[in-house]
Amino acid sequence: MNFMHHALRRLDLNLLPVFDAVFRHRSVRLAAIELSMSTSALSHALTRLRECLQDPLFYRDGHKMCPSVYACQLAPAIAEALIALNQHLSPVQPFDPSTSDDSFRIAVTDYTAFCVFPGLMNKLQSVAPHLNFELRYLPHNPALTELLAGEIDLALSFSEPEEPVHPDLEEMDLFSDEFVVIGNKNRTSLTLEEYLSCGHLVVTPWNEKQGLLDTHLARAGLKRRITIKTPSMLSAPFIIAESELLMAIPSFVAGKIARATEVTTFKLPFSAPSFTVKIYSHKRSGKRLPTDWLKAQIGESVSEKGFCPPS
Repeated sequence: MNFMHHALRRLDLNLLPVFDAVFRHRSVRLAAIELSMSTSALSHALTRLRECLQDPLFYRDGHKMCPSVYACQLAPAIAEALIALNQHLSPVQPFDPSTSDDSFRIAVTDYTAFCVFPGLMNKLQSVAPHLNFELRYLPHNPALTELLAGEIDLALSFSEPEEPVHPDLEEMDLFSDEFVVIGNKNRTSLTLEEYLSCGHLVVTPWNEKQGLLDTHLARAGLKRRITIKTPSMLSAPFIIAESELLMAIPSFVAGKIARATEVTTFKLPFSAPSFTVKIYSHKRSGKRLPTDWLKAQIGESVSEKGFCPPS
């Protein structure tokens, strides 16, 4: 028994929130503001932690505090432990959506926000008028690191069939969709040969090197010519309407875009599986009751909009 928790016995656990805040903010000043500490007190705490763990943990690069390799290894475990402790040591507050002013941080892409939030906000304005949302674009999918660290509450993303499930994440299927192709109003047909010979605009929300469909083309020994890559879907249909480029786009968005721009929609001229839009959450979320309620509301709102359920 004398050897139980030997590492913890030599460490002041009050230093762990300091590590977590500096890691998330990459800033001593912002971490100090979050923890209601002076910058000198936080710097002193960071020095104590460095001495205890015998690692620099963070080094300054310009105005940013960059984590060491060891800090990157520690960060998910420390964040998860702090979330769990906070959840279990804090009294559970009842959640009343009609009066709650909770704020939800949700990772999205243009596409998932476009599909979910118009209907959701319409629904919530009467049943939960005081809730707040912070939508975030993140550089990867499915925002695993941010969910584990408690930096976001939910992530809206999509996956193809048979993609692996992370053991710490919960996935809730919302609806299925598939890719179609849009071109300018003068285009009257789209064969596979025409598809491959044209230039393409590809939306890469996580700054990927290529689009999802390029993987399926490569499996068939085919390749398309990507002329423009963009992380945002906003300008893309208008570029297509005034050029000879083509764009593969989810069918739900294509239907909405056809009303606003002069484009023509075609079936994809090769085989690609449909994909499923999902809500991702962490199994040990610190906002369990509110996020479970919100997930149910999102599910109801997309059903009311007539989305096709996953098969």
